[in-house]
Amino acid sequence: MSIWYALWDALPIEMLHWDFMKNALLALLLMAPLFGLLSTMIVTGRMSFFSDALGHSAFTGIAIGAICGLAAPIWAAVIFSVAFALLFSFVRSRSNQAADTLIGVFSSSAVALGIFAATVGGGSFTKYNKYLIGDILSVTPGEIGMLALVLLAVLAFWALYSNRLTLTAIHPQLAASRGIPVGLSQTLFTVAIAVVVTLSISSVGLLILNSLLVLPGASARNVARNLRQYHVLSVLFALIAGIAGLTVSYYSGCSAGAAISLGLTAIFAVTFCLRKARA
Repeated sequence: MSIWYALWDALPIEMLHWDFMKNALLALLLMAPLFGLLSTMIVTGRMSFFSDALGHSAFTGIAIGAICGLAAPIWAAVIFSVAFALLFSFVRSRSNQAADTLIGVFSSSAVALGIFAATVGGGSFTKYNKYLIGDILSVTPGEIGMLALVLLAVLAFWALYSNRLTLTAIHPQLAASRGIPVGLSQTLFTVAIAVVVTLSISSVGLLILNSLLVLPGASARNVARNLRQYHVLSVLFALIAGIAGLTVSYYSGCSAGAAISLGLTAIFAVTFCLRKARA
């Protein structure tokens, strides 16, 4: 971290002379590829509501961890979100219900359980507001290190499973006929989303987290001509919106997560117009 701090201290950029801004920028540079890569499969697999449901389950895990007196309730959130993702995959594989119906069941249950856990015994909900809005400016070096490890794991997972995941999302029957373990691939992907969502919730906030998992891929899909462009553009859009949002947040005093989300919305609008013009 000292090298990272020294690098920006040597440059004439006012906002990066503060250590908390340097931490926030590094966290964004790690989160953007995570959101960009996962977004492509979330959009392709029509799982945008599922990522939102995972955010709700992460909040529930945080509330349960706080009730149990854990010093770092985020770890309870990780465990709960992964269990939530595994349970969803299990039920989905053994049910004839539509995926959006099952997502609605799990999402509403997670929200209800989270609110119950947060308010049981007359507890105050206000102490959980930071998880609803998020504050990337308070990210710690330890959290940055964890994000780096998760990014490395996701990149390794992507190198091994990206083609299988794409085929599974587009045509699961064809994927199964090619010998691809559809259930295992979907389960690993849902677990990856669960971990990323949980570790990001305190930085970007539950209320807008889903937009960061949907808009990069949706924007890239508007203009990408092939699968490689789709992935690269999704990551690039997430990076551009992240850096722009952090800059706007510093100079305007607004929420960084909201500024990033609005930046992604603007990118989607531009790419949609380019798509229409190209068509």
